[in-house]
Amino acid sequence: MNNESPDQKSPQKKGRPTPKRKDAESARKVSSLAPARSKEEKARQKSAARAARMAQRAAYLRGDENALPTRDRGPVKKFVRNYVDSRRSIGEYFLPVIGIVLVVSLVPIAAAAVIGVVLMYTVLFASVIDGYLLGRKIKREVIARFPDESPKGLGMYGWLRSTQMRRMRAPKPGVAVGEKF
Repeated sequence: MNNESPDQKSPQKKGRPTPKRKDAESARKVSSLAPARSKEEKARQKSAARAARMAQRAAYLRGDENALPTRDRGPVKKFVRNYVDSRRSIGEYFLPVIGIVLVVSLVPIAAAAVIGVVLMYTVLFASVIDGYLLGRKIKREVIARFPDESPKGLGMYGWLRSTQMRRMRAPKPGVAVGEKF
């Protein structure tokens, strides 16, 4: 025979009465994932979402670790960003040079257009060489400062950051040009 009492077989009572159906439905409607029904609710949700996006973007630009995408997280990537930001590079001037070449190409003098194109390719070539040398320096420094970390991909990460104009970099530069860190 079964030695258990009838109370042990049944599940424990929850200690409160079952809510009325209309109360349970209204509670679900308040915390629903359904879209807003009234204009005020839509406006409130839109402004809250916008504020959240702006706060997230501000944190990203500041370089807050939790707001960064996975590719930018960690002390090694921060070191690479600071290393790149502490120096000037030829690559950051490539976009302004292309703008100048575009304007010069509108001049109806053939020699001006040729000089502009030569200038553009010269800066491009110098940028590639600078990026290659920068990548080697970054890998050497990472191996010296972070012996447990792999330097794989860090040279390209640094070079791509160095080709962006300084004020357009994200996250924003954390060190000034020439500053030791």
